[in-house]
Amino acid sequence: MNRSKIDALAAAKRISMHAGVALLACLPLAAKAHRAFIVPSETVLSANGWITVDAAVSNDLFYFNHNPLRLENLKITGPDGAAVAATNVNTGKFRSTFDLNLATNGTYKIGMVNDMLMAQYEDEKGERKRWRGSAATLSELPANAKNLQLSQNQTRVETFVTAGKPNDVALKPSGSGLELVPVTHPNDLFAGEPATFGFVLDGKPAANVKVTVVPGASRYRNKQNAMELTTDSAGRVALTFADPGMYWLQAQVQDDKPTVKQARQRRASYVATFEVLPP
Repeated sequence: MNRSKIDALAAAKRISMHAGVALLACLPLAAKAHRAFIVPSETVLSANGWITVDAAVSNDLFYFNHNPLRLENLKITGPDGAAVAATNVNTGKFRSTFDLNLATNGTYKIGMVNDMLMAQYEDEKGERKRWRGSAATLSELPANAKNLQLSQNQTRVETFVTAGKPNDVALKPSGSGLELVPVTHPNDLFAGEPATFGFVLDGKPAANVKVTVVPGASRYRNKQNAMELTTDSAGRVALTFADPGMYWLQAQVQDDKPTVKQARQRRASYVATFEVLPP
């Protein structure tokens, strides 16, 4: 690619990112949908040690070119099931970062867990209003709100890291929202070998859920090379990763079974980042 083409592509990408105009649809490096992810500097350590973790919402996997992923609801579970604190937490223009001391051997689950409510209603003047909060702040809604439409949005963005010998204590589901219950350990994935993932919704097997798996470095491909899967009656999907590298997984559910009784519908989503090792 000559210099003029490189300059033209860079200018077009800046326009798309800052103005939100899809001018790159006809180019090889077209902008992708924004995707949230948490990616660790290492996923498998032979012994105790430190890692650095990045969290972002970006156009390309796993690059930082849109917004940081806010860390207000960061939750880290250690190999014994206890909470672990992050250190050196920082949020910049395009990403959030923190360090994590893997002081105990075993598997750590690192995640952002959000449970939000969104409402539309009319005030006493008949004007349309919007509100966003949690079950704890539901009282902020006016008592005389008319034509209230309240929905629940549960999201999880996770990754997994193991120091020394892996275990599964941190992998136990909480029983709230859409969650991954690995059959194959998430830090024991190898290219060319079959793996099985299980999903639960409110602690029960999540059947017929659409699951998308995309390899990283998407900015260097014309195609996403996504795997589209559907969970079976036990909430499981079987897949084989073709190549080593970092992978992004997403699953989503929409239903009329919110956990907040005032809400009418719910959207539960799950996102995870995995590293697949060479065979």
